[in-house]
Amino acid sequence: MRPVPTILMSLLLTAAMTAVGVMVSPAAFGASPPVPVAGPMTWPDSVNQFVAQVRMTVRTTDMEGYLVAVNNPNGALLLDVREDAEFRSGHVPGAVNIPRGLLEFRIWTQLGYPKEVNMERKIFVQCQTGSRATLATKQLQDIGFTNATAVIMSFEEWQQKGNPVL
Repeated sequence: MRPVPTILMSLLLTAAMTAVGVMVSPAAFGASPPVPVAGPMTWPDSVNQFVAQVRMTVRTTDMEGYLVAVNNPNGALLLDVREDAEFRSGHVPGAVNIPRGLLEFRIWTQLGYPKEVNMERKIFVQCQTGSRATLATKQLQDIGFTNATAVIMSFEEWQQKGNPVL
């Protein structure tokens, strides 16, 4: 099998990420800073229905509840599951970035593994709109975490309201 040329791979990855509404970072390909995806994200209603169904099985909070946790985490992990480029373009102070697709693998070292991990530690899971946070919270539950909460909010609205962003 022949290797795929880097530029072709870059274009394919960019197209795939854009199709699911992820901000694409040209920096990942040695270019300029991250650029937000313009326009509405489109996918079948079945995706929204799936997220809504999963949301019924996880603990959730809204922007106001999350702001309380951001201002006083009290030992909670503030977890941002957006892609690296999205995180770099602005994030909540104190938040740790683990993209949703790598969550099951990277969460452990963030919580001290190989030492014993407190599976009951409070974890607030945040993304751009609450959809990835919902799915990531379910992933955390499925691997044994018992105190994860999905933050259901618009990160854009978070910023517009003047809430803290780095």
